[in-house]
Amino acid sequence: MKKDITPAARLQQVSEYYFSRKLKEVAQLNAQGRDIISLAIGSPDMPPSPQTIEKLCSVANDPNAHGYQPTMGTPELRQAMADFYLRWYGVELNPQTEIQPLIGSKEGILHTTLAFVNPGEQVLVPNPGYPTYTSLSKILGAEVVNYDLMENNGWQPDFDSLEKMDLSRVKLMWTNYPNMPTGGAARMETYERLVRFAQDHGIVVVNDNPYSFILNDHPLSLLQVPGAKDCCIEFNSMSKSHNMPGWRVGLCASNAQFIQWILKIKSNIDSGTFRGIQLAAAEAYSNSEQWHREANITTYRRRRNLAEEIMRTLQCDFDPSQVGMFLWGKIPARYANAEELTERVLHEARVFITPGFIFGSNGERYIRISLCAKDEKISEALQRIKQLDFPKK
Repeated sequence: MKKDITPAARLQQVSEYYFSRKLKEVAQLNAQGRDIISLAIGSPDMPPSPQTIEKLCSVANDPNAHGYQPTMGTPELRQAMADFYLRWYGVELNPQTEIQPLIGSKEGILHTTLAFVNPGEQVLVPNPGYPTYTSLSKILGAEVVNYDLMENNGWQPDFDSLEKMDLSRVKLMWTNYPNMPTGGAARMETYERLVRFAQDHGIVVVNDNPYSFILNDHPLSLLQVPGAKDCCIEFNSMSKSHNMPGWRVGLCASNAQFIQWILKIKSNIDSGTFRGIQLAAAEAYSNSEQWHREANITTYRRRRNLAEEIMRTLQCDFDPSQVGMFLWGKIPARYANAEELTERVLHEARVFITPGFIFGSNGERYIRISLCAKDEKISEALQRIKQLDFPKK
């Protein structure tokens, strides 16, 4: 008798990523000629700076550039990352010991959890928050403990509630400011409280910081707080700020000991990124302030104005002070949940927007609109949605 093959038990802890599943449906609709406009995923549609692409091509044409690269990253890339932090945040980092290049922040979440959390130990995860904090923690056998982010608190942590929790088994706390999906801004007072919280409870706070340049004139870093480097880790990514999502380049910054532990895990899992990508990324870190303003503020501001009009058409409430490459809005009371609205918009207006429930229970009455589409596409989406019949408020 043939013996059945079964998957690992950890697969029972997670489901297929929402966008992986939903994009299959969107592809089927497009195959039927429905011409769906996607305002769902935060994948920048603009190119990197010209000198970034030129550097990649130049290195790719070098016959000696195609061998294995060091897992810890090339010296050029690590120095560029250190220079970037000093230039934009005023944070000094030792490029040899306090920076680890990553193949994107998702990889960093995996490696950091493996380096710090034993199976059965706990991690604090924001609700709403990036789903990967939860899914990877579960896959690795950690226990997820949610902490609430609420609109009436500007989507900042409620430290009074956190202090009342049993924190004895908590090893990591995930934070993400500027916040995704809510657009809650980074605040220095929040960063200062996070550092004290980490120090008081022996918890490593990890701030995921890929959105600090998007619609934001004053980028902040958790590592600007004195003492943060001793107990905190920060991720930063080139995906959003440098229009390089497919390049898979990010960084992890902290003290030398934490970086060494993460590198120990990483070196057993992958090898270094192609040299051309590393050297081109180093070039991108020197982009001018003018380039960042045009790519990350001027362009997204135009699109944000259109997204706000979509929100008003859908009769959703939103905070105009939010930052980042999404717009987060609260649905009218007449809908049972956000998916009731997003499904109607998908099938009747042929526009794909994201229901907030995928980010946690505190997102169930919210929707998210991505700004990662050409102005004309967002304008067309607005016109399609205006054709729907909505009750008067």
